[in-house]
Amino acid sequence: MNSFFAFNQTTRDRWVATHAKNIPTGLRVLDVGSGRGRYRSLFSHCEFRAHDFGLESGTIGKYTPLDYESDITAIPVPDASFDVILCTEVLEHVPEPIRAVQEIARILKRGGKLLLTAPLGSFLHQEPYHFYGGYTPHFYRKFLPEAGLDVVSIEPNRGFFSWLGQEAVRFSTLIDPRRTLNTGWLWPLLLLLWLVTLPFCRLLFPLVGGVLDELGLERMATVGYHVVAVKR
Repeated sequence: MNSFFAFNQTTRDRWVATHAKNIPTGLRVLDVGSGRGRYRSLFSHCEFRAHDFGLESGTIGKYTPLDYESDITAIPVPDASFDVILCTEVLEHVPEPIRAVQEIARILKRGGKLLLTAPLGSFLHQEPYHFYGGYTPHFYRKFLPEAGLDVVSIEPNRGFFSWLGQEAVRFSTLIDPRRTLNTGWLWPLLLLLWLVTLPFCRLLFPLVGGVLDELGLERMATVGYHVVAVKR
C-alpha cells in the first residue's frame, strides 16, 4: 500500500535498490549528502563511503558515520576516486548546484555511474538549507553534459495524480482539528471540514491518483526525477 500512500519515498527507495543490486561487488561507492545513511545497507557488497556537510540541525546527532565531512563543492578526495556516486534529494539544499554537479563529475571515474534524484515540487524542509524549488529534465540535460556526464535516463517519480493524492493527504493533516485546538469558534467548522474530506483525502485521492498515473494520463507534473548518468 505504500505504493499509493507513500509513493514518493517508496518509489525512490525501490529505484535506488534496483540500481544498487546491479552494481558489481567491490566497486567504490560514495553517497553524497548521505544524511542518516538511508541507503548504506543496499551497498554492503561495495566499498561504501558516506559524505555530508554535517550541519543540518534536524540531523545532527543522527548522521550516519561520515567518511568525508565538507561542502559538496569541495569533497576532499582525488579526481576519479569512485566508480558510483549516489546523490538523492540533495541539490535543492545546495546554494551552488551546478558547481556541485561539476564536483561530482570530478571525483567520478571515467565510465562511472551517477545516480541522482532531486524534487521538482516540494514543501520547504530542512530550513534554512533549502534554496531551490525543483529541478527539471532540462536542467539535467544541460548541466550534466557540460560537466562531462552523459545522461542515460530521466524517469519521473510518478505523475500529477499521485502528486495530487500526496498533497490531499497533507491537506487533511494540516486541517486535522487535533492540531488546531486553539482556533476558537472556527474549531467546529474545521472539524466538520476535516470529517467530510477525510475519506477523500486519506483514501480516495491517493488510490485513484496511483491508478490514473499508471494509465500515463499526465506526466508533465511530478514530485521529482530519477536520473542516471555516466562519466564521459
